Amino acid sequence: MSSYENKLSRRAFGGAVGVTAAATAVGLGAAPAAASEPRDARVAGPQEQEFRAARGRRSRRPNILFILGDDLGWADLSSYGSPHIKTPNLDRLARQGVRFTDAYSGSATCSPTRFSLYTGRYPGRTKGGLAEPIADKSVGLDPTHPTLASLLRDSGYSTALIGKWHAGYLPDYSPTRSGWDEFFGNFGGALEYYSKLGLGGEYDLYEGDAEYKDLRYYTRIITERASEYVSRDHHGKPWLLNLNFTTPHWPWIADGDTEASAEIVRRIKAGDGRALWHQDGGSVEKYKEMVEDLDRSIGEVLKALKRSGQEDDTLVVFSSDNGGERFSYNWPLSGNKASLQEGGIRVPNIARWPARLDGGQVSRVPVFSPDWTATLLEVAGARPHRAYPLDGTSLAGYLLRGEKPAGRDLFWRVRGERALRRGDWKYYRGKAGRDQLFNLAGDIREQADKAGAEPARLAELRAAWESVDAGLLPYPA
Repeated sequence: MSSYENKLSRRAFGGAVGVTAAATAVGLGAAPAAASEPRDARVAGPQEQEFRAARGRRSRRPNILFILGDDLGWADLSSYGSPHIKTPNLDRLARQGVRFTDAYSGSATCSPTRFSLYTGRYPGRTKGGLAEPIADKSVGLDPTHPTLASLLRDSGYSTALIGKWHAGYLPDYSPTRSGWDEFFGNFGGALEYYSKLGLGGEYDLYEGDAEYKDLRYYTRIITERASEYVSRDHHGKPWLLNLNFTTPHWPWIADGDTEASAEIVRRIKAGDGRALWHQDGGSVEKYKEMVEDLDRSIGEVLKALKRSGQEDDTLVVFSSDNGGERFSYNWPLSGNKASLQEGGIRVPNIARWPARLDGGQVSRVPVFSPDWTATLLEVAGARPHRAYPLDGTSLAGYLLRGEKPAGRDLFWRVRGERALRRGDWKYYRGKAGRDQLFNLAGDIREQADKAGAEPARLAELRAAWESVDAGLLPYPA
């Protein structure tokens, strides 16, 4: 038994959802709660407790609010250990639900992770997912591929995506072609926060598939839109909102930094193709300002949700699309965005559902982006498409019914790197081409290579990685 199983007792979602109960109540699983285990002082905050299942509750299908930060590192929230960034709204969300300590993105960069969340499958299952990240109009999320949104829409949900899409460009790719009833946001991987100019100098703010002119600070605009959406009368239908912030992705421009904005716009218009990368700008303090603005913005949306009277019946999930970048606080992890070391893929992850989930809890169960796709489909009573099997594993049995977490591997692949996590063990091969093995329970920083001491385990995990890889599309030459 791995250490994360030892340190968990269950006290969480009290209802089990089956596809046959899609339009009715959320029922109750009969699994007994596990016995309490000692609290993990390394990961538990001062107001957190072990994870235990509470039973005997029922409710309708939840609304789903899935919030993504952009390039937000694992330790960038004060509830995850940041010594200088204050995030009271996200900390409060964690106190009201479950904070996952061993959560991961589906890949190490923007668009592949979004593919894994939108489809519930490894990015390498689709041509568009091979781009790390998407940078032109040649590839995108095939509109015929089932998505979280299309499957939920088919089961009776209203669906919307507000913010960063980054799964392909017009005219061939769009959220409105992939299951979202509404879209308001940007198509590309980055934009200048005021002018809305993207990486190619194009204007990149859209409502549906039409340009929408608004030159205010981008985070303010999408916060307003999201607040309006969660406050809306949805006429009794449950809803899904994917709220994808660009904060704190570069350029390093906070609300009010109009002079910095004007300089970047000048460079873009002068033909500087890397102006948005802002490699001569930013600072730890500016990054702090942007993360704290993200926290305030999420707080505004959550307040609007509460005022609407829908808070109890809304499952809110917060995460990041990959690990932190230049100014992120990643200690004690090694690596950053684009790497399959922990710092490139381990992310903050919080879930809250007041009607079903007791607050103030911590879970050390390893999870990653495709698991949430599978989980959300199950709690919404929607079936995956049998021709497109999911690679994620639903957490509903663990969270809803107090079942033992599923024993499975977490798999990642990017160009030049590979990784697989099984329990506390992680197999990793970086760009140097050397196979390494780490026990994350005692070495979260990935410094004590156990490959020599555990050759059989290394060979087993390497073979497991290669078995999955054999079923994925190859990278283009």
